[in-house]
Amino acid sequence: MSVCHWDLHKRKRTGGKKRPWRKKRKYELGSFPTETSLGPEEERKVERRRGGNLKVRLVVARRANVSDPETGETRTVDIIRVIKNPANVDYDRRGIITKGAIIETPIGKAIVTSRPGQNGVVNAVLLKE
Repeated sequence: MSVCHWDLHKRKRTGGKKRPWRKKRKYELGSFPTETSLGPEEERKVERRRGGNLKVRLVVARRANVSDPETGETRTVDIIRVIKNPANVDYDRRGIITKGAIIETPIGKAIVTSRPGQNGVVNAVLLKE
């Protein structure tokens, strides 16, 4: 099954239903979200996108680039666990890393600022405790 980014599932301004007048097109094609999880070894997936561009998806994460805003120093550290994910309650339970997730590292708690499923890297900023 393919994911399509169009507005046929929405209703018209008048409240009437939109009927499909044609089939899906290649340029309307989307993809399922990559739910980045924690694991012992990092795993990336490279996909070809429109215009010949490449999208690197991080499937399994192990480390994060954590920046300390006070010192301006950035270090690559291991991720111990996902504390909270405000994007989805289910992601909270399953330990999925998305933008805005709070992770625990050896140097303290940090909030994820990158989109691992789309950028292929976990960048985070250290939180004050």
